[in-house]
Amino acid sequence: MDEVEVVVAHSERATLRVGDVFLKVDADRARLEAEVEAMSLAPVPTPQIRWHRPPVLALAALPGTTLGRLGGPSTGSPAAWAAAGAAFRELHEAPPPPRPGQAGRSAAALRAQLDAECEQLVAGGVLPADLVTRNRRVAEAALRPWTPAFTHGDLQIAHVFVDGDEVTGIIDWSEAGRGDALYDLATFTLGHEERLDDVLAGYGAEVDRAVIRGWWSLRSLLVVRWLVEHGFDPFAPGCEVDVLRSRG
Repeated sequence: MDEVEVVVAHSERATLRVGDVFLKVDADRARLEAEVEAMSLAPVPTPQIRWHRPPVLALAALPGTTLGRLGGPSTGSPAAWAAAGAAFRELHEAPPPPRPGQAGRSAAALRAQLDAECEQLVAGGVLPADLVTRNRRVAEAALRPWTPAFTHGDLQIAHVFVDGDEVTGIIDWSEAGRGDALYDLATFTLGHEERLDDVLAGYGAEVDRAVIRGWWSLRSLLVVRWLVEHGFDPFAPGCEVDVLRSRG
């Protein structure tokens, strides 16, 4: 009999694995519906939907493995990373969905959220003021106008599967929608800056690297407190706090 593996769980959602099936349980049914819609529209490989009965979505496991994880070593050949970049370009060039995604917040809204978060990080003693100030300055590069694209919105390295040098699928589309394409590229390479050249070689378009660096700082600043409050460790080696420290 297959065992039930808890892949990830917090107060908003949980993912379980039973054999070759993943069960996603989401308290926000609208978000789950949006994930199903995004997978149907995405021009890249996605998991097969076994069944969908809100608040649960059952997905078939993808072949292959991920290219690593945040805080761990990166794996795969340069060609595999380039293949991921090519898949992201295909996604970003597709007609974007009607709804805004995680990467679709306006510069003004992000600036206000970032300023408030930086203040709380310092006031609460979570991070030293100089580290926050330095990364707030770097993050400003991401706060500029952008052309809406079809974005995944949570394109962590653990969400992209490859087999050899071929992308076999991308999972977790709950934050997908219209947004800034460079947010996706930054999320994928967060903590693995040494792979950015390979990803951009496959992406095949001119990219402002200062914006990528800005998103690395911005995203890390915004999630540190949330991660701590939900039982994750952004202070682990190679994770978000180390990303912030690397901006020296």
